[in-house]
Amino acid sequence: MTKGGNRLLLDLYRTMRRIRTFEERVNELFVRGQTAGSMLHMSIGEEAISGVCRAMEQSDSFTTHHRGHGIFIARGADPNRMMSEIAGKADGYCSGKGGSMHIADMGLGALGANAIVGGGIPHVVGAGLSYRNRGLKNVSVAFFGDGASQQGILYEAMNMAALWKLPVVFCCINNQYGMGTRIDRAAANTNLHERAIACGLNGVAVDGGDVEEVHEMSERVLDAARNGRPGFIAMTCYRHFGHARLDKSPYRDEAEELEGRKRDAVLNARAKLIERQTSDAASLDSMDDEVAKEMNAAVEHAIAAAPPGQDSMFRDVLAMGEPQPRPLRQHLSSILGEAR
Repeated sequence: MTKGGNRLLLDLYRTMRRIRTFEERVNELFVRGQTAGSMLHMSIGEEAISGVCRAMEQSDSFTTHHRGHGIFIARGADPNRMMSEIAGKADGYCSGKGGSMHIADMGLGALGANAIVGGGIPHVVGAGLSYRNRGLKNVSVAFFGDGASQQGILYEAMNMAALWKLPVVFCCINNQYGMGTRIDRAAANTNLHERAIACGLNGVAVDGGDVEEVHEMSERVLDAARNGRPGFIAMTCYRHFGHARLDKSPYRDEAEELEGRKRDAVLNARAKLIERQTSDAASLDSMDDEVAKEMNAAVEHAIAAAPPGQDSMFRDVLAMGEPQPRPLRQHLSSILGEAR
């Protein structure tokens, strides 16, 4: 049992339930054709990442990947603004321009979300270097999937972090699949934390079906990173659905999916809470209902929210101080007029 005991587990359960319910509602929004863009990557099955986020300090920073909704919620994001962003609305975190894969907010410590596999990993090295040089005790965490473990930039970043003893943690969410390729068909050694150990990092493996274990090990790794020993957390879990919403997972059979979904941190935490008599089924059902109402309201908010105006097309795109581009018709007229 982790520090904080059963009360902590109850809090983590609520966070994980909020993540799952949010993703379920986003899925419904997508099916109804009310999301911006054609891609949606759900993090159902990865909810134990809440344990890592809970171990972080408020002033810590992080980067995420294309499957980062749950991480943002665990770090305290507003579901209304998240849902609006995914729906392409003006009051979203990125004014509707980032969508599902690029939600970001510096106020939450988010250094950006990146759809390029492994693209956010080197950013935390820069943040860690900045913290060290300024004498701060912050840590920067890179969240990425097992697919990114095959990217060279990860090893360059790990080597630099180890060499300079930066306050950095690399968190690999190993959901067993990089798109449609199972991890054991992409890596001869699937103990990904051992690669980090070889680079000189404090590498650990955690069970993504047990949020208490994830939280306890994350606290240790983050504490060590604050004191000059960068770390690597390999969280093994199972992606419940396809790579993206339209992926029907033809590369795996029903038996595998049923077995993989037994590693369910949400249901496992619920069972522990009842077994330890921290809560009962009726109380947890009531909590789940409250969460469902919150996420239903977020969907209604996103649907009712206004889309960004045409005059905001280039806002937040160009560098501050740069002049706004002229309307296309005016620009063409200018060119044609000059040609005459």
